[in-house]
Amino acid sequence: MTEAVATRGTTKTAEGTVFAILGAVSFCHLLNDTMQSMVPALYPMLKTSFDLSFAEIGLLSLVWQLTASLLQPLVGLYTDRRPRPYSLAAAMAFTFAGLLLLSIADRYAILLLGGAVIGIGSSIFHPESARVARLASGGRHGFAQSLFQLGGSIGSSIGPLLAAFLVLPRGLAGLAWVSLGAVLGMVVLTQVGRWYRQRMGEGRGARGRGIALPFALSSRRVWGVLALLLVLIFSKYFYLSSLTAFYAFYLIQKFQLSVQSAQVLLFVLLGAVAVGTFIGGPVGDRIGRKYVIWGSIFGVLPFTLMMPYADLTWTVVLSVIIGLVLSSAFSAIVVYGQELMPGRVGMVNGMFFGFAFGIGGVGAGAMGVLADWTSIETVYRIFAFLPALGILAAFLPNLGPGAPARR
Repeated sequence: MTEAVATRGTTKTAEGTVFAILGAVSFCHLLNDTMQSMVPALYPMLKTSFDLSFAEIGLLSLVWQLTASLLQPLVGLYTDRRPRPYSLAAAMAFTFAGLLLLSIADRYAILLLGGAVIGIGSSIFHPESARVARLASGGRHGFAQSLFQLGGSIGSSIGPLLAAFLVLPRGLAGLAWVSLGAVLGMVVLTQVGRWYRQRMGEGRGARGRGIALPFALSSRRVWGVLALLLVLIFSKYFYLSSLTAFYAFYLIQKFQLSVQSAQVLLFVLLGAVAVGTFIGGPVGDRIGRKYVIWGSIFGVLPFTLMMPYADLTWTVVLSVIIGLVLSSAFSAIVVYGQELMPGRVGMVNGMFFGFAFGIGGVGAGAMGVLADWTSIETVYRIFAFLPALGILAAFLPNLGPGAPARR
């Protein structure tokens, strides 16, 4: 199938159903990540209520994010071969169960179990919902991926506000009300599953389509490029996840802010992440994904190096710049990987989303241990050098924008 034929085949749906489906999966991504982001937003309250150390906070983050990561490539690989349209609704059911567990937790072990169950829901949701977004893209893969991830980023920014104004005043029992969002998500995703089931044939027909490269890439070279992309995801998420997981503690300890004030500023940071997430995809469609990846990771280095030495005002300003610039890379990385391995979209989605969650959990865990040994300010100074790895993006093949499709 040529690009022209593919475009004609998707334009008709783009006028109706496609944007409805993109909107639905983006909205459910918002719901999913709102509920997911409640976990780190509650860390200050959990630390006080359960008398936790920073290392125990880091372990909770590690368990939550590892269960959200280890299963994702396996889920993606399985659904590449056997699509499961209603797995998206099942993912929301896991999130619902995890939130209910957290709402009744009376000891640390229940917190770990609830976080793990929430992570399982995320590991099922992300690979398949990203596939649906690509299937409904009408050929605008970067735009569709950014719109899908925009929902998640907005949800991640809403989570701390709900934690500050809904859960903190009521305690963990307030999570039972938040879990109603998962019920809404199950209803919407059941409808998306029906559409997905009708389009599974189209999705399988698209397995062989990629973009035409200006030179041939061997299988070894393709896997080498994917490994390089994982290194770039490491530099991005190891820093960004550790930044967001302990940002409230950092503001409280360094500037003596109240918990609610720190949560509001965390919302500002995550809002910048949401905007940056949407920008990356369409810009990558136009100028090439390599340049977006390179500029967003390596280009943020001066700001990460300055932030640990800034006053409160400049800390907020620099955190917004960091969130805006650094978050623009991920949409470009995901679509870049999909184009390298078009027959394994689910596996690529699961690999990238899973690795991002997992390495974020490792980063948060490492930061928690180091913060117990030294201080959060010291750890922020050390982790600020991680975006320097972004210079490796110079070695990515330049796929270029608007490349024609191939068989």
